[in-house]
Amino acid sequence: MKRLLALLVVATTLAGCGAWKMPTRLGGEIPAKGTVVPETNLHLTPSITYPLEKLVFWGTYIGVAYLILDPLAPNWEIEEAKFPEDRYHMSLHMKRLYAGGAGEARVVFHNRAKALMEAGGYSSYEVLEYSEGMESSVLGSKRTAAGVVRLSRNLD
Repeated sequence: MKRLLALLVVATTLAGCGAWKMPTRLGGEIPAKGTVVPETNLHLTPSITYPLEKLVFWGTYIGVAYLILDPLAPNWEIEEAKFPEDRYHMSLHMKRLYAGGAGEARVVFHNRAKALMEAGGYSSYEVLEYSEGMESSVLGSKRTAAGVVRLSRNLD
């Protein structure tokens, strides 16, 4: 959905700039006359004026960059499976395009283990296995981490 929206925004911007006109089956062009973005200037103050075309271009550029990077999305996706004897296997995958957070796999792993411990009423956890790596693909590599923790209760 995000990619479709980004493609639509780019296509609208190009059409508004007059650089791209789409032929129709009837032989006309869209839009029929003029451009989608009118040739006007935005007067912010008596001495500051911006062309609307540039504002649309830079707004689209920033919007597409935001959709791709999405700085508010979590950097890591966690998949977990519960095994017998209060053991949990966790698999972490980092998003492909990120702005920071490359070295935080172990912290995210331990934070999730603590959350599982507290949610289940356990008193401690032990890391039985842990590994980090890279998963390669055509679109670039992606950091991964995996591990197993055992949750335990105090037997007081």
